[in-house]
Amino acid sequence: MRRHILKALGALAAALTLSFTVPGSASAASGQLVLNGRAFTNPSGCYRNLNAPLSIQNRTRTVAFVHSSPDCTGPAEPVPAGGTFAASSGHSVRI
Repeated sequence: MRRHILKALGALAAALTLSFTVPGSASAASGQLVLNGRAFTNPSGCYRNLNAPLSIQNRTRTVAFVHSSPDCTGPAEPVPAGGTFAASSGHSVRI
């Protein structure tokens, strides 16, 4: 009986440890991301195939990344939280 209790306590301790070490799911940024005049509330992910010239107002608390490719890949220009960006080369934004 004592062995079963010890095994149960060990399993419980392992489960608690895992619950604190496994990261939670990704969540949306709080606020608005304005892309070429169109506002997205609590944005997340990749906004693809945007028309250049690209104008961004980052009204979130998260850094947004502007990519010259249409699919959020390759080098990126950061747009800090509360910042703005305008360029002819941007075609996608990841936040």
